[in-house]
Amino acid sequence: MNYVDGYVIAVPTAKREAYRQLAQDASAVFKDHGALQVVECWGDDVPEGKVTSFPMAVQRKPDETVVFSWIVWPSRQVRDEGMKKSMEDPRMNHDPASMPFDGQRMIFGGFEVIVEA
Repeated sequence: MNYVDGYVIAVPTAKREAYRQLAQDASAVFKDHGALQVVECWGDDVPEGKVTSFPMAVQRKPDETVVFSWIVWPSRQVRDEGMKKSMEDPRMNHDPASMPFDGQRMIFGGFEVIVEA
């Protein structure tokens, strides 16, 4: 079974195109280093919760949109090697101050696929 890295972030709504371009560029890097698929989803129907929710988890501000993303890898080993190479790739050398989102509020993790239908 495949391995998946998942991400949830808050992106300033006005920076949608800058984020989309960054994500498009990064997806090429991840795929060059072994990823099978990269998916970036702009929030469209993301309700506020009372106990927990995507907006609460990333401390979304009124002028931000939640983005839900994942990268599919063939295995954890390929992901570990591919992610290391991706982070060392000069195409990913972005100044944190120029990023179109606050990386400190990013939620991420790696997941072993247990059902695929």
